[in-house]
Amino acid sequence: MADGPVKKVRDAEATKKRILDAARKEFAKHGLGGARVDEIAERAKANKRMIYHYFGNKEDLFQVVLEAAYMDIRTAEQKLDLQHLAPREALESLVRFTWEYYLKNPEFITLVNSENLHKARHLKKSQVIEVLSKRFVGMVGGLLDRGEKDGVFRKGIDPVQLNITIAAIGYYYLTNRFTGSIVFQRDFMEESALQDRIAFNIDTVMRLVCVNP
Repeated sequence: MADGPVKKVRDAEATKKRILDAARKEFAKHGLGGARVDEIAERAKANKRMIYHYFGNKEDLFQVVLEAAYMDIRTAEQKLDLQHLAPREALESLVRFTWEYYLKNPEFITLVNSENLHKARHLKKSQVIEVLSKRFVGMVGGLLDRGEKDGVFRKGIDPVQLNITIAAIGYYYLTNRFTGSIVFQRDFMEESALQDRIAFNIDTVMRLVCVNP
């Protein structure tokens, strides 16, 4: 008898996970507007009633998926353990991580693009994002403070501006890889091109932040 309630909880958690996985793929592929709850239910081997029961409407489900996507990247950043690395090494590690995360998780980029189309109306309602963002800015700010005290980093660099720059030089390259390949007549996703890009990204940020790049 004791296994009954436990099994129900486990089944419910497994169902929620399948729904979230399916929703992430559907929203990443079609955006909020084009995503269909029927497709999510079919992919998750669930039914629409279960989706509405666990997550509310499609808008609510999208917000949960978006929050989970941000939580994943912010959690992975914390695992870099930057506070135990020398400032220059920590900064390079962060730049390299951001680039590799975008490459390995293209759905994150498309989800963020979709939310921007909707003017971040879901993030505005999210307390989760506010907490995650403050923690991340604090981590980067701490890194900059350490580097400044060691005489390695320039003074007065805004951690928010630095994060925007690190994200942008990777994000723009990947979101514009198709048009860029035509405009600049090179394969943006060729392995050598990707290696050249991360080397350029690291060099750019080091020149921006370091006293002696």
